[in-house]
Amino acid sequence: MKADLHCHTTLSDGSLGIEETIAQAKRNSIDCISITDHDTLSSLSRSSVLGQRYGITVIPAVEFSAFDGARKAKAHIICYMPKKPDRLEGLCMRTTDFRKRRGKSMAKKVIEKYNISADHIARYSSGSNAIYKCHIMHALMDYGHTTRLYGGLYKKLFNMEDGLCAEEVRNEIKEYPEVKFVIQLIRSAGGIAVLAHPRVYNNFDLLEELAEKGDIDGVEVWHQSIKENDEKNLLEIAGQYNLITTGGSDFHGFYNHKAKPLGSNLTPAASLDRMKSFHSNSKKEINV
Repeated sequence: MKADLHCHTTLSDGSLGIEETIAQAKRNSIDCISITDHDTLSSLSRSSVLGQRYGITVIPAVEFSAFDGARKAKAHIICYMPKKPDRLEGLCMRTTDFRKRRGKSMAKKVIEKYNISADHIARYSSGSNAIYKCHIMHALMDYGHTTRLYGGLYKKLFNMEDGLCAEEVRNEIKEYPEVKFVIQLIRSAGGIAVLAHPRVYNNFDLLEELAEKGDIDGVEVWHQSIKENDEKNLLEIAGQYNLITTGGSDFHGFYNHKAKPLGSNLTPAASLDRMKSFHSNSKKEINV
């Protein structure tokens, strides 16, 4: 069974809608996907219905943005298969409210400097829970200010040190909930907590700390960001602490940082079986 457990849609920062994403999974002979939009559960009911229509198994999921206070770093935690998703709604709403404020502030600064249309940015962000950087960049491309989504202009705008929107980028981390709080909430909702792409935010020390204390259920091993020896090292940590190992394309469509189609990274069938088995057992509480 081919399973891609990391996909994004227009509900957050992907360029394809839910149905388009599921239809593309069908074309790519993928049997199972998870739509892991950032800090929103909006895809759950519709993706389940569309999955049945297209003959695709859809594992419900959400990717939470979090803050590792000990290391002053971002981290992403994916919650799979929450039994009580309503318990996650409050956190989703708080993070989404912040994203909306930040997105509007960034868009205002860019519009003032580059004299582009706010309505044009809204063309790309209208289906999302907030204005993301990719929506602003897409509008800038349409107006001829750049031909690259993540090139020099992106850095000029969003560099944390001296970018036009540096203040918003720096404040982003301060608004995210602590990693352990997020995992605790996921477990209270009966979900499976998986640390996403440890290479992206250099979360390797965080992974070992959480795994040693039994405070994480799995780790995303197969991802576009991994470098030489990452897979070997992550599999060793997973084996030592009996973690579930997952994989996914981190698909964003046109908004991908790298050209990665659906199914470019997959989750092994054995891991899917473990997730189903794990989900049927009661969750232990996180050690805080």
